[in-house]
Amino acid sequence: MRRSFLFTVCFSLWILAAAPLAHANGVFQSVRGDVRAAAGMAAPTSVAANQQIVPGTTVTTGPGAQTIIRFDDGHTVVLNENTEFRVNQYSFDKDKPQSDNVALQLLKGAMRSVSGLIASRSQQAFALLAPQATIGIRGTDFMIALVNPAYLSVLQGTISASNAAGTASFAAGATATVASSTTLAAAIPASALPPSVASTFSNLSSVAIGAAGAGAGAASGAAAGGISAGMVAAGVAMVGVAAAAASSSSGEQQMTTTTVTTH
Repeated sequence: MRRSFLFTVCFSLWILAAAPLAHANGVFQSVRGDVRAAAGMAAPTSVAANQQIVPGTTVTTGPGAQTIIRFDDGHTVVLNENTEFRVNQYSFDKDKPQSDNVALQLLKGAMRSVSGLIASRSQQAFALLAPQATIGIRGTDFMIALVNPAYLSVLQGTISASNAAGTASFAAGATATVASSTTLAAAIPASALPPSVASTFSNLSSVAIGAAGAGAGAASGAAAGGISAGMVAAGVAMVGVAAAAASSSSGEQQMTTTTVTTH
């Protein structure tokens, strides 16, 4: 009975501590204005800084709003106002590069994408889907705005824009446009950007991005998941109390088994 009791408590605490880390893919590093998120088919709800984000989540920003999302590998996304963005897939294990997979989607609005560890070790593992083209990267910091057509600006590294017309690549300092999913992306001078797009790119490029760090999002994600180190410590203390109680009980005495559950 004693062994069964301790096993039940310890196993429950193991689940309590480990579960959030298994799903900690990223966090909303900062939130300004009306930013909402919906996982799957759930209704959108307001988000706050340090709240966790997982694959299948769609994020929308209202007028004047902005949010910075930081993933576990250090990849950072800045969403401009009036934007709709989705995390289709995200998989990262610092010890298993073969599992790397980042599939993001910009449905409307504008965003900035700054590569993390995944891009540095597996460039093919990243894709940003937009209505006009799929964007690939090579160690990149770039921006994209959808105003039909799409506009691109590369701050660092190189990007590729692929669609039915082929693939075009653009290096740091380049600006480009993609008219449609059947038109090849083409370079344009920065002076040719529409004023609204030029202003958006200026705002996005001015956002300070911290140094990429694998696993930076995991700890925050765990806290955002609602289970803190303090809760785990409290659970460990409960095990100690239970063990002491079990030791003081006689071998013939009946003991009521207590199961620790989480909510």
